[in-house]
Amino acid sequence: MRWPAPTWPGPICLRRTGALTAASWRRSWCSSSSPAPAAASRWLPDLASSKKLGAFSITEPAAGSDATATKTTAIRDGDHYVLNGTKIFVSNGEVADTYVVFASTNPARGARGISAFVVEKGAPGFGFGKKERKMGIRANPTRELVFQNCRIPKENLLHKEGFGLFTAQTTFDCSRPGVAAQALGIAQGALDETIAYVRRRRQFGLPISGFQAIQHMIADCATQIEASRALLYATAKAMDRALKPAYDKAIADREIIYDVMNRLGVKRWTKESAMCKLYCSDVAMKVTTDCVQMCGGIGYMADFPVEKYMRDAKITQIYEGTNQIQRNEIAMMLVKELASAEKAEG
Repeated sequence: MRWPAPTWPGPICLRRTGALTAASWRRSWCSSSSPAPAAASRWLPDLASSKKLGAFSITEPAAGSDATATKTTAIRDGDHYVLNGTKIFVSNGEVADTYVVFASTNPARGARGISAFVVEKGAPGFGFGKKERKMGIRANPTRELVFQNCRIPKENLLHKEGFGLFTAQTTFDCSRPGVAAQALGIAQGALDETIAYVRRRRQFGLPISGFQAIQHMIADCATQIEASRALLYATAKAMDRALKPAYDKAIADREIIYDVMNRLGVKRWTKESAMCKLYCSDVAMKVTTDCVQMCGGIGYMADFPVEKYMRDAKITQIYEGTNQIQRNEIAMMLVKELASAEKAEG
């Protein structure tokens, strides 16, 4: 059975990675949306239509996998918040028009003191630092954000103070399958290029596609890609069915989606989205590495596409939560599910 082609096959261009980041921004907004119609009409139409780009900025020099270590602060000052701190590794940095920024509004409360804000490009005190030189996804600019007494209106707070990590967590639940799709497209693109090459490349008087060693590698890559696609598509379809009623009701009633999900008894998809991201990205890294190997010396050269696929695949194991964090979350959710089932049984 041949599954449909992935949404974004192969090379990752600026528009595609930008769309992925904007999707994360929109998801963050939806997860904690304020009922203020003026705020919604101000940002969402241009983001939804891709006229403008958004960015999601949570990582800091001392806060990577541990987002609770956030040092950026947002202090209320009348009708404004004043932000100070630094964010790093921000995709779409400088080219984006709106940024979801996580900052501590109450450092004494730790994780419960972190809040989410929208900061617009050009806000007083908001600037850009270093532009990163990366191994892969080089078409997407990655920058440092610098906040020095940056003043933003209090209306730019998403939902309310202390709900920042809830916003981030529900965002990741829905955005990680997007990274899985990116990884799947990279793997498929690499294998397509490789099969075309090994059919043309001749050694010992034969196309190297006729050698059993190459055939076995192709078969393993193709099987792993199809397994990834099956997991991703099944999860995405199930999430659509489960989440759409909650999203529709939240939008219609101008409620917080997280609250609506709880009221309707809609489960979080942390485990399944983490599984997709983990498996698809690990497969992408293995497949692209094997594709470079099958192509031999030319596969290592920058003017042949498979080395780029391998470099691009690596980030999918890191961003939106490292794959080690995904394993932590999968195991934690499985333990919680068992504990809940035992409690229900009495």
